[in-house]
Amino acid sequence: MKHTENIYNHMIKLLTKEEMWIALGIGALKILGILLVSALIIRFGKTTLQKFFFGRAHGPLRISERREATLLKLLDNIIRYVVFFIAAMAILQVFSIDVKALLAGAGIIGLAVGFGAQSLVKDVITGFFIILEDQFSVGDYVRIGQFEGTVEEIGLRTSKIKNFTGELLIVPNGNISEVTNFSIHNSVAVVDIGISYDEDIDEAEKHIEELLEEMPEKYEELVEKPQLLGIQNVKQNEIILRVVGETLPMKHWYIARALRKEIKLVLDEHGIKIPYPRMVMYNQTEEK
Repeated sequence: MKHTENIYNHMIKLLTKEEMWIALGIGALKILGILLVSALIIRFGKTTLQKFFFGRAHGPLRISERREATLLKLLDNIIRYVVFFIAAMAILQVFSIDVKALLAGAGIIGLAVGFGAQSLVKDVITGFFIILEDQFSVGDYVRIGQFEGTVEEIGLRTSKIKNFTGELLIVPNGNISEVTNFSIHNSVAVVDIGISYDEDIDEAEKHIEELLEEMPEKYEELVEKPQLLGIQNVKQNEIILRVVGETLPMKHWYIARALRKEIKLVLDEHGIKIPYPRMVMYNQTEEK
């Protein structure tokens, strides 16, 4: 009982000590100040980067927008990592923790762990080479393995790819062995149109050619006038005509849909039929 009473009295004495509360208050203010300064530095750094890249966009040494977005995101992440690390060290010093001894111990532990962290080093090095060689950038449409999607972010260790249905692939950079980038060069829209055997192929080609002459004015995604290559295939119930058109990167799907619609409308306008399933019924009667 006496031991419990001594502990109680010691706690009361400690809690009523004015110096302790002053020290806690000063420490809390220091931590709040560190967090506030860190947030301001991060915001200032992000604003400075945006102004820098905006100036480059209007200067003689402009780089591509896709590369600018990638570098901006990467540099923003690096600034955050550095500021958070320095802020954590400063907060530890507020609690009178010897940061130098902590860093020295962390260095020894890091050396021991480093032999087992080869994959991490590989991820970081591969990430640098991806950015340095401009293999792909933020906003590009790529295929990595069996996954296709738009690059959302390229980090030092991982890259994030989002496909059109919303799934997000987070892949370590070291695991990226080959990449197909669909966003660097112009794309090609390929459209096959079926014409019935009963129709005049020359007339159909004439009307399609007239339509294709007008397409670049209607669709700015087209690099040049689409080309009618001619008969691509002859099937049992139709003749296939092929149309190809060079488009801006990743616009071939949109232009292909537009071409199918425009060609269908012009064929209907001139009474040219496309093949469709037909059912023929025979009525056979027995001779008597």
